[in-house]
Amino acid sequence: MEAFAWLAVVLVGYLPGSLPVGLLAGRFKGVDIRTVGSGNIGATNVFRILGKGMGITVLICDIIKGLLPCLFFPAFVVGLFPDGQLPELKTLQLLIGVSAILGHNYPCWLGFKGGKGIATTAGVVGALAPLPFGVCLIAWIIFFVVSRYVSVASIAAAVALPIGVVTLPSSAANRFGLLFWMFLFLGAMAIWKHRKNIQRLMNGTENRAWGSRKEPAK
Repeated sequence: MEAFAWLAVVLVGYLPGSLPVGLLAGRFKGVDIRTVGSGNIGATNVFRILGKGMGITVLICDIIKGLLPCLFFPAFVVGLFPDGQLPELKTLQLLIGVSAILGHNYPCWLGFKGGKGIATTAGVVGALAPLPFGVCLIAWIIFFVVSRYVSVASIAAAVALPIGVVTLPSSAANRFGLLFWMFLFLGAMAIWKHRKNIQRLMNGTENRAWGSRKEPAK
């Protein structure tokens, strides 16, 4: 019974996270977003290919995919755990959030080829730890304004994610516990998902947020 309960925890995060909003937005416009631009189904590629309106819509939806499951979906699974074995709410929220990000990055419906998870991670971190979220947001804004690269800003936010845990009160039980290690994992995964962007940055072929340089298709 307990194993089924933990499986349910993973699924209530993974399934909504795996909803390919960017792909659906492209199909609404008659475009397979995987075959144009960077080939990514995330909000950045949608913004470049389908325009500001669709890009913002996908961004908001991808954030919600991480935010809502963390805040509300634990209520759907607590009754599945045997008496006396119910984990802490924060543990449930964290596992659901990580599952949502994995769903976005590796959706089973698309052969486990999804987005990079920055927006969905933002939703999860915003729900679980507003102060570290603020640190990541500040890092993202600074590096975006300075570099004009979405990828550079996203990588900076990923690096800042585990560092942001130190902004939590010293009495917080998870300051250097599960929360820190999960955020370290999420930051590392985000950087890994940007490995092709890093290569393009090194080659001088990465596309800026505005400007004339074009990013080649994958």
